[in-house]
Amino acid sequence: MSASPDAAAVLAELDATGAAMLPGLLDAATCRALADGYDDAGAFRSRIVMSRHGFGQGEYQYFAYPLPHVVQELRSRLYPVLATVANRWAEIMGLPERYPADLPAFLAQCHTAGQTRPTPLLLRYGPGDYNCLHQDVYGAHVFPLQVACLLSEPGRDFTGGEFVLTEQRPRMQSRVLVAPLRQGDAVVFPVRHRPVRGTRSLYRANMRHGVSPLRSGRRHTLGIIFHDAA
Repeated sequence: MSASPDAAAVLAELDATGAAMLPGLLDAATCRALADGYDDAGAFRSRIVMSRHGFGQGEYQYFAYPLPHVVQELRSRLYPVLATVANRWAEIMGLPERYPADLPAFLAQCHTAGQTRPTPLLLRYGPGDYNCLHQDVYGAHVFPLQVACLLSEPGRDFTGGEFVLTEQRPRMQSRVLVAPLRQGDAVVFPVRHRPVRGTRSLYRANMRHGVSPLRSGRRHTLGIIFHDAA
């Protein structure tokens, strides 16, 4: 597992493009171990088949508490860095929310509000599978950034299946961003919106994310969401 990212660098990349790459966040052995654990039913609280809900094709599972050590460590280690970004964004967008410096304090707020179910998840895609553009909002308390880490190697384990972000600016057509992930790389991106500096003023750009159809193979992804679900 790589060192914690620099908050200033993450903020600069998020402000410039809407997403920040974290190259080599996990090593290959850790990626394989997480992907191989998909069939361990005892590690998860629920399984979602996307086609049943109109979410796309493929499936994912939410981890149960206690989270696997590597997932808990990532969630705890990334949160303080991203909380710095989240608080800056809230301030410049004029939003009332402020986020505690550490994850346990933020989760205590979620749990007090009845959001007690863990949200980190493991996703699995096969040929033809895809994930529709969406936002991961599970209750009133929403941490505004999340992380996706690719556990499979493009070109070796699968083809297709690009991670895609769209940004909708007022009175403009959507802008598309494709994150060039390799195995172990991660991307930080907004859950719902981000501040964008226009020619005259600052405004909120609405963000959605998804995965394009796989052409072949199997793709696993670890998703780190910081707010728990109601």
